[in-house]
Amino acid sequence: MRVCSLFSGIGGIDLGFIQAGFEIVWANEFDEDAARTYRYNFKDCNLVVKNIKKVNIDTIPDFDVLTAGFPCQPFSSAGMQKGFQDTRGTLFFEIVRVVEKKRPKVIFLENVANLLGHDDGKTFLTIYNALVPFGYSFKYQVMDALDYGNIPQRRARIFIVAFLDDVMCERFSFPEKIKRTTNLNDILDRKVKHHESYYFDSNNKDYEKLLSIVKNKNVIYRFYDSIDVYKAYRVCPTLLASMCKFPDSIPVILDDYGIRRITPYECLSLQGFPNDYKFAPKTPLDKAYKQCGNSVVVPVIKRIAENIMKVMSD
Repeated sequence: MRVCSLFSGIGGIDLGFIQAGFEIVWANEFDEDAARTYRYNFKDCNLVVKNIKKVNIDTIPDFDVLTAGFPCQPFSSAGMQKGFQDTRGTLFFEIVRVVEKKRPKVIFLENVANLLGHDDGKTFLTIYNALVPFGYSFKYQVMDALDYGNIPQRRARIFIVAFLDDVMCERFSFPEKIKRTTNLNDILDRKVKHHESYYFDSNNKDYEKLLSIVKNKNVIYRFYDSIDVYKAYRVCPTLLASMCKFPDSIPVILDDYGIRRITPYECLSLQGFPNDYKFAPKTPLDKAYKQCGNSVVVPVIKRIAENIMKVMSD
């Protein structure tokens, strides 16, 4: 089954679909740094690095499934929540433009859970009303990586799967919850000393505060500036794209060598990427954190994609 990927980022959704047996025949990403990481991991990819508004739809090869993790900032509770009043929010209608021309059998959309209730449900209704006239039926569900991905990160996202075939839609179901067996210390490397730039010392303004709070090697901490305090968690709080601009939002742990921020590669692992997935060479640290925060939990995508594949193959 052939997939067209929009807003591909570093390829989290694409990787999940590939693991489920799909083929990515065309992908699009506007951010050049994310695109470099995508290309570094998908060597033979057909990735077009261009503003989706400038893409000629006729140049996209035929495909069966359209995937899109369209920009979530306009709907996120961590942002301004301007929705379709934000220019990034209107990028959803570029998905509609592709759908109108190509009429894929399946549409897979991912966004923040807050999308469902944004603007008293009007935003979600707009999405529904944009797809239904083309003959699509769809199902949606909010799923947390803790419950569906065997990943120790709290990351609730809404997934929308639309089908051109009503019977296929009726037969499709989202995956069931699974018991989580992976814990923080299965992912975070507390025994290896990392680069000194990740560690806090007396030159950091919060060092004394951290010394009095960060004492447990079995939890992870994050700072909340609104209440000026670090909180401890048994699982990682949602990784944010804003880690690139606000280092205080990068989770903090205690390892065998001191108190430090978790690394971008630990962030990738907390998103369920395999160990051989790499950032493009010379990716700046802030860009690496941004790419992680903008991505998805791969095992959750894979499980949904497997269920899509099943109903498409029967």
